[in-house]
Amino acid sequence: MLHLGRETGSRTTATTPAPADPPPLDLVTVPARQGLEAVDILRRAGDQEAVGPVLHDGACDTLGFLVPPGTADAWDVPGSACTRTDGRGLRIPAEPPVSGSGWLLPPAEDAPVTDPAVLRAALDQAARLIEAADSCR
Repeated sequence: MLHLGRETGSRTTATTPAPADPPPLDLVTVPARQGLEAVDILRRAGDQEAVGPVLHDGACDTLGFLVPPGTADAWDVPGSACTRTDGRGLRIPAEPPVSGSGWLLPPAEDAPVTDPAVLRAALDQAARLIEAADSCR
């Protein structure tokens, strides 16, 4: 599973983010199969901004969708987790922010993040598709 590191300051070195820093983000992690289905659903929707940057872990077990900060406060989708950064962690970097991960969908110059409500609907639809496919076996 993808895990976020937390930035910490020490008592001797204060760190202040530059004004141009993008806002911190939360990370929704899901099993890779469901996440890939959700990415397909979102991309087929025709809205190029429907899905933002997406990470995959090195073992390809999970996908992580970057979502707006505060998403974790109300996230309750079964089979997924939303990691809260509390303004101290994940920002959209050029390189994947989690060690051993990579970008499935890298951030664009003006990288929007995935809307949590749109992601929730896509994950629900993906779960139904997977359940239907598995019941045909």
